[in-house]
Amino acid sequence: MNAVTILSVGKATQDVFLKSGEFDPKQEGSVAYTHLPLGAKLDVDDVVFASGGNAGNAAVTFARQGFHSRYLWLLGEDPASQAILADLDKEGVDTSTVAQDSAYRASYSTVLISPDGERTVLNFHGSLPQPDGRPLDLSQLTSADWLYLSSLGSLALLERIVTAAAAASVKIMLNPAGVELSDPAKLRSLLPDIDVLALNKEEMQSLVSGQTLEELVLHGLHFCPVIIVSDGPRGACASDGRQLISAGMYEDVPVVDRTGAGDAFASGFLSAWAAGGDLAEAITLASANSTSVVRQIGAKQGILYRGASLHAMPLRLKPLTSGKMLSKPNVKQKHI
Repeated sequence: MNAVTILSVGKATQDVFLKSGEFDPKQEGSVAYTHLPLGAKLDVDDVVFASGGNAGNAAVTFARQGFHSRYLWLLGEDPASQAILADLDKEGVDTSTVAQDSAYRASYSTVLISPDGERTVLNFHGSLPQPDGRPLDLSQLTSADWLYLSSLGSLALLERIVTAAAAASVKIMLNPAGVELSDPAKLRSLLPDIDVLALNKEEMQSLVSGQTLEELVLHGLHFCPVIIVSDGPRGACASDGRQLISAGMYEDVPVVDRTGAGDAFASGFLSAWAAGGDLAEAITLASANSTSVVRQIGAKQGILYRGASLHAMPLRLKPLTSGKMLSKPNVKQKHI
């Protein structure tokens, strides 16, 4: 096991996936809808139960990649909480820091999957920590080498955790979700203490100006030392302030379910980065991990293990001290 400890903080959920041709989206203007007629009974082709959640998914990536992966959140004694803990324990995630009490309830999601892999999620958020972190034991933050933060449900809690971790020189990767993105000015004020920020294109556009991925990454570097901006199957762009890397699609595969693709991408990047990899290695593992996840139903089933063979992918490297774009097919096939 890698000696590096990564503590994932944020939501874990119990998911039930319902796949049906009845969920085929209909386009109305620029928005696609799935219509579920009231009073009707619709046939479901498949039902899959699995645990998920932004930070829970990431914790499994780190465990499978050989890190000491720990998970911090609150869970109850309800069936969903028990299922989440059982899955994390089975994956080798250290759940000893989870705050568990019968008064708490886990997050629960019903995921409706359309034939093209897109989904609609009906989410019960479950019990959340107080803005000051209670009942979480925030002293655990300082015992990690890296924090992976996502979907905390509170900007005040995010600020408290980031401030405490930064004061202890703990490195932080942030992959914020809806609530954390609700106040762009507040979020920007926290970014100087963040080591790696991962967002998709639309999310990054709420923080900085820019139309292209490269513009968004370069503008993001004014706030944070490492920026990653993804755009789904259209690729991603990242920079560490010294060079900028643009990535195409890792592999064109049939998409079964996009749930967890973003979590797999961000946690795959950190897995390579925390192990000392460069941008090319990090973006390759991120893309491969995400590609593997969308091939199966559920957010965790396809997460890659350490030693998985990775093939070359389209990458372009651009030193930021020069205007010359370098083309590179990627590192040779290797095991990360």
